[in-house]
Amino acid sequence: MPNRKNLLFLVLAISFVAFGISAYFKSQPEPKNMQVYQEIKKYSPYYIDKRFGGLQIMSKADAKFKEQPDNMAVFHRLDELEKEWGRGHLKIENSQLHILDDNRTVIAAIPLHNQDEMDFVHRFYGIR
Repeated sequence: MPNRKNLLFLVLAISFVAFGISAYFKSQPEPKNMQVYQEIKKYSPYYIDKRFGGLQIMSKADAKFKEQPDNMAVFHRLDELEKEWGRGHLKIENSQLHILDDNRTVIAAIPLHNQDEMDFVHRFYGIR
């Protein structure tokens, strides 16, 4: 009988560890080219605000905008919002990524030095 209790405890412990690892990997954001992403992020209106109750997504452009997705989905939701913003505010011309304001005026230009940076912009933001 004690052998079954030990086996049950072992199975439960392994199950909890497996569920924890699975949740960790599901909550990870998409891989990004950090050099390009950090430059674009300066102009993106969305950011994560850390609160006592958890993480929430806020907007620099709209003070009333606030989303509080659960902690497993917060980075995925932030990626969705940034992609949506990028489709309307990013444009590639001659290996340069132009960042546009709401009036479609260029406010910054980021040089794309290699194919990896170009691929990231195409894949993540959907810019052609």
